[in-house]
Amino acid sequence: MDKRKIILSILGILLIVLAIFGAKAIIDSNVQEVPDNTKTVKNVFVETVQNRTVPIVVPANGNVTALKKLELFSEVEGIFQSSSKDFRPGQKYNRGQVLLSINSDEYSASVRSSKSELFNNITSIMPDLRMDYPESFQKWQDYLNNFDVNSVTQPLPEPDSDKEKYFITGRGIQSAYYQIKNLEERLRKFRIVAPFDGVLTEASVNPGTLVRPGQKLGEFIDPSVYELEVAVGKKFSDLLEIGEDVALQNLDGDQTFTGTVSRINARIDQASQTIQVFIRIEDSRVREGMYLEAQLDARDEDNAIEIARELLVDRSKVYIVKDSLLVLEEINPVYFSTNKVVIKGLEDGEKLVSATVPGAYPGMKVQVQQEKDTAKAEEF
Repeated sequence: MDKRKIILSILGILLIVLAIFGAKAIIDSNVQEVPDNTKTVKNVFVETVQNRTVPIVVPANGNVTALKKLELFSEVEGIFQSSSKDFRPGQKYNRGQVLLSINSDEYSASVRSSKSELFNNITSIMPDLRMDYPESFQKWQDYLNNFDVNSVTQPLPEPDSDKEKYFITGRGIQSAYYQIKNLEERLRKFRIVAPFDGVLTEASVNPGTLVRPGQKLGEFIDPSVYELEVAVGKKFSDLLEIGEDVALQNLDGDQTFTGTVSRINARIDQASQTIQVFIRIEDSRVREGMYLEAQLDARDEDNAIEIARELLVDRSKVYIVKDSLLVLEEINPVYFSTNKVVIKGLEDGEKLVSATVPGAYPGMKVQVQQEKDTAKAEEF
């Protein structure tokens, strides 16, 4: 073999070997060490479960209205003449004081005219009474003597016999009398009197205004007693009792009041499936139209605890810690409120996760960060 070819073959083999070793060195230099795969253990907050009796408090709200409220409407027509006080909202009236008086001069004159006709009719039958019913003459004479067209018409004398009754009726005395009583009743409607001590909350007319039948004149309330109407779920209707005390507060939460359940409606609203509950309030700080929130004590739930709603998983499960692992426990939620839920089904001493754990799953390894007792969980 040619010496030159042998040398070239040896050099080629050496170059190939050197290329292989160089490539291997380059590959080995780019390999990074993989760190050990260690799992991160999350810290969790837990509560030690201690079942107790949890009071179920049903929240409700509504607007306050006066228990005694009188809407003033006119049944007659005339000019608003006067009132015992200035007819303005906020004006107080005592029982029996005139709220509003409508000019009745024209109507009053027609009533007196009708009374005069009755007087003349009775006078015209007096001679016949003297002749045919002498025993009844004197009582009719006394009636005429006491008759006053400016006063309320007194009841007619009672007839002593059927003949006398037919005689009086046939002369139109009784029909004229009842017509006058009807006119007198309507005459009283020209003046509206306060039926109780109260305050005028609305005034729609001023003195000199022409008042028409059916026109609203104002609103009059008794400010000493109010009532709050709230709607409560039908499942609690059998648990509420009349006379039960109710805690109340205003919308800002800076004023608290006490009311009493006074009435419970016997009918359930078909649309909302709620029942009306009326709460009586006697407090000088309460005003008509005030918005109040009520806390109704519905029932006591034994062997239960109260937790935040955010701790529920699928509305019927919670996480507990066993042997440093998360376990998804099935529970029985018995009542939901806005932020809380009352649950049953956990055993005393179990470690309930008291704060949400991001990315939690059953079997997740955790470390207990803090424990607290649930025996004194806050109420609704």
